[in-house]
Amino acid sequence: MQFAYRPTPWVKRLLIANGVAFFVTLVIGPRFVYQWLAFHPSRVLLQPWGALTYMFVHADFWHVFMNMLVLFFFGPSLESRWGSRDFLQFYVICGLGGVALSFLFAPSAAIVGASAAVYGVMLAFAMAWPNAPIYIWGIFPVKAKWLMAFLFTMTFMSALGGAADGVAHFAHLGGIVTGFLYLKSDWRGTERFSKARTVVRRKLAIVPREEKKVGVATGSPSRESGNEERALLDAVDRVLDKISAEGMSSLTPEERKLLDDVSRRQRSN
Repeated sequence: MQFAYRPTPWVKRLLIANGVAFFVTLVIGPRFVYQWLAFHPSRVLLQPWGALTYMFVHADFWHVFMNMLVLFFFGPSLESRWGSRDFLQFYVICGLGGVALSFLFAPSAAIVGASAAVYGVMLAFAMAWPNAPIYIWGIFPVKAKWLMAFLFTMTFMSALGGAADGVAHFAHLGGIVTGFLYLKSDWRGTERFSKARTVVRRKLAIVPREEKKVGVATGSPSRESGNEERALLDAVDRVLDKISAEGMSSLTPEERKLLDDVSRRQRSN
């Protein structure tokens, strides 16, 4: 597995949005920005937008730099594999997971930063490519799965240990836990598509024995029908492979119509 060093569409937009937000914070002052755009658990009913806007507000240069560096390296591979809509959905939900855990276990502390979402992205990368080497400081190679295991352990211990270092450990932990549960719930429907593929194959591949005999005796009718069904099966396979690799959002209108037609055909059978 190789890293994609060119930002994909939503990774690029997120990088720009966070950069612009940080510049605005420098210009108008952090106090005003934190007051209105950070997530304040005690003000969740008065400022509900903070659950989203907090992901674009950072405490200092190194905070935003490290988050965006991780997003730059790990995000493009996931967006290329899942598709832009699925990637953005996952990113936002991991960020909201950070909000949820902070609200439950650290209700007195305001939180800022994209770390919860970024931790979710790192976890997803490690689950997709567990043996990919990550070079610490550009020198020491560590497999993605072991790096993520270390980060989770440190985050878990810091959160439950009540580390008073000004870091939103519960937000980080929330991003990891939410990302894990979301991925394990088969959120992109990979298992469902696999089952659908099996069902379609069975429906299209089984030809009644009597019809086969007629085909042998009379020539072309069942043979032509079999060729059509094989072509349809191949087309469905291609669409299901595309969904598995890129997500539903990547389908063209013609491909969606094909799935609808096959679905109706299954119901009628």
